[in-house]
Order: sequence, then C-alpha cells, then structure tokens
Amino acid sequence: MFKKILIANRGEIALRIVRACKDMGIASVAVYSEADCESLHVRTADESYCIGPASVKDSYLNIANIISAAIVSGADAIHPGYGLLSENVRFAEICASHGIVFIGPSIESIQAMGDKARARETMISAGVPVVPGSPVLKNFEDASEFAEKTGYPVMLKAVSGGGGKGMRILRNSQDLEKQFHMAQREAAVSFGDDRMYLEKFIDSARHIEFQILADKHGNIVHLGERDCSSQRRNQKLVEESPSPALTKELREQMGEAAVKAAAACNYFTVGTVEFIYDLSENKFYFMEMNTRIQVEHPVTEMVTSVDLLKEQIKTAAGEKISFSKDDIKLRGHSIECRINSEDPFNNFSPSTGTISKLLLPGGPGIRIDTHIYQSATVSPFYDSLLAKIIAFGNNREEALAVLDRALSEFVIEGVKTTIPFHKAFIRSEAFRSGNISTSFVERNLDSVLATARFDKK
Repeated sequence: MFKKILIANRGEIALRIVRACKDMGIASVAVYSEADCESLHVRTADESYCIGPASVKDSYLNIANIISAAIVSGADAIHPGYGLLSENVRFAEICASHGIVFIGPSIESIQAMGDKARARETMISAGVPVVPGSPVLKNFEDASEFAEKTGYPVMLKAVSGGGGKGMRILRNSQDLEKQFHMAQREAAVSFGDDRMYLEKFIDSARHIEFQILADKHGNIVHLGERDCSSQRRNQKLVEESPSPALTKELREQMGEAAVKAAAACNYFTVGTVEFIYDLSENKFYFMEMNTRIQVEHPVTEMVTSVDLLKEQIKTAAGEKISFSKDDIKLRGHSIECRINSEDPFNNFSPSTGTISKLLLPGGPGIRIDTHIYQSATVSPFYDSLLAKIIAFGNNREEALAVLDRALSEFVIEGVKTTIPFHKAFIRSEAFRSGNISTSFVERNLDSVLATARFDKK
C-alpha cells in the first residue's frame, strides 16, 4: 500500500481524498493555489505545498510544479480527483517516468477512452451498441454533409471532451453554421484539441451511467447505475440510484454491457460507463467512459455501502477487489443535488464573494460533501460547485422526503446558490413521478423557476 499520496486537485474532492487517506493510515499531501491557501483540504492534509497563482493553468494544471511537490514531499502516488488532470495522458506518463503511481487506469486505457472517436471504435469492436455517429470531422463541410445525410437534430461533440464543454445540440443547418467553430474553439481552450465529431441526437432519452470497479488481476464488477437525466446545457444537476426508468432485465443488460466495455480496454480501478437510453425505442447506446472518480460517486456509495475512494486507492496499489458481483446488493434509494454558486434567477450566472452564514442540514439519511465554511471565499477562478447534498431512504419516496427536508434546512448566505432551484425542481410532478428525460429541465425551466420565486416569497 502507498505510504504517501499527493492530491492534485482542490475543493470537495480533495478533502474527500484526504479523509480517505486518513482512514487508511496513508499520509496526505495537498497542493494549492495562492487563492486556496485557506481551503479545508490544505488545513486537513498532513503536508501542503503552494503550486502557483490563482489561475488554473498556472497552478492546478501546472504539471511541473505538481510533480516537484510530489518529489519534495516523497509521495509515492498522486490522486488526480476528477476534472483538471484526471484524464490527462501526458500527466499520467510524467508520473510514471518519475516512479510515481498515477491513481487511475493504465495510460493505454486513458488514451483509448479519452479520445471519444477511438472509444466508439473500441466499443463497436467489442459488440457494445453505440449512438450512430460520424468519424472525426475534417472541417465544417464534413459536418454539414453528415448532418444532412443523418438528419437533424444532431449532437456536436469534442473528441477529447467532457463536462459538457465543446458540446452543442444542433436542430438545423443554421445552428450548425452558428455553433461549429464556436464549439471547436471551446474544445481547443478546454482540452488543447479542437477535433470534433457528430452523433445522432436522441431527444427522448435518459442518461444512465454504470459504476465500474476493476483490479489489475482481471476482475471487473459493476455497482449498479446512476440516473443523470436531470441536466441543463449538458451539465448534470441531480443524480440518483437506482434509476426509476430501468427494469431489472434492462439493468442486467446494461450492466453486462458496461463490464464488457471495461474489459475491451483492459480497465482497472474505478470508472464510469455512460449510456444514452432511448425511451421511444427502448434501446440503449454507449456514449463514453470516464476513466476517473465521478462527482456523483456518493450516490453509489449510499446504496452499496462500498467506499469507492478507498477501493480506487487499493486497486491502483495492485490489490484485488475484495468482493464479487454476487456480493453487491443495492439497498434503498439515493438522490444527490449539486449546490453551485450560481444565481438561478439570472441565467445561472456565477456568484462570488464571502460566505457570511452557513447552516448545513443533517439528520438521518443525509450526507454533505463540501469544502466550504463560514467566512470562506468563493472565488471567480474555479468551478462553481460548493457542496453535494446526498439523501438516502428505503425507497425513492422516502429519499425525496429526506432531500426536501434537508434542502429546506440548508442556508448559505453571501453568495447566490442553486438551492432555490433544487427545492422547486425536486417538488415538480414530473421529477417526483420519475418521468423525465435529458431535455426536461431546458423545456420546463421557466415553470420551475416561477415556482422557486413563489417559494422564495
């Protein structure tokens, strides 16, 4: 087992990893930007090193400074968390060249799944169904030709994409002309790669992802699914497990496909296989595989009682999975809301400032993953995620009641947050019935916000 792990991340996930290390008796090393010097992950880690000024590119994406901190501290492994460098092949290669274990899958797996076009080819070869799509587009003319041939709507995606960046839904040729180069520039800035491809857009769909755990000894299990259909502009808002949309038979089919997908790229440690489920045709298709821990991993932890961070560290260190697929029993229901520092009544614009008042909810069935505290500064330099509120109940109805109660208790003052939106959204008839698709929030946002404004009064 590792003796010391450097955490190449910030915010709530960095704090989550520090705590997992402490539980396992592993020394932890935090890195931080000048803007994050008072952050909780810095205060709680055993050691900490400043790696640059506030901007992400000069600090949390500064590979040279992160590796230097690892060498100086004597860390034998680096945990990248999610986002930032978590799926960066070059970073994983540099870690290996310095004899530092990258806590993630092999470089080959990152390459195979990080390139979305290559991932599609791998899945087709493995017999996993994929959304009909184009090869890598050479130019706008290629995109226009494919879209006309396939028929609108289509989804424009970045080959190295993730997190909704470089992604656009195009409903006609005017959309394509307006959005193609804009999405291409966004992909270049976000991923250093402006290659794009198109997929047929499935309007009436659910976004279902399966949590995978694999070891270096060829063992692969899935730990059930998460339904991530509650989205705005391809950004997840609410996640839950199990999905209200899946039957037992469909869950088994998708789970088998997820395991097959992981095996196709010789995968080990934690990962997530994402599917689009076409409600109109009752068919599912592979979308992509995230080769890292997910933001929404607590949802799976609540229904399986498996600590995914600890399992990720153990499998990266070469240990076997300590359980089989038959040992995994999904229990109850869990729902997570992402609380962001955004103003839902002003087009979800970012909100920054100092947290003047903070009251965290509690009680049975509630888990809060957060890095904020009263008097903490919410800066404009980083992701807007403030906290994740995860509710658990014996069934979906009970989990919703627990979540509703907890959101009503949650107080954050000093910055605008998405708490009012979430309270209105989870009370909507469509969400309570479980009858939504990935386009639901966009189509019903005005009515949800109207309810939120009324509740606020």
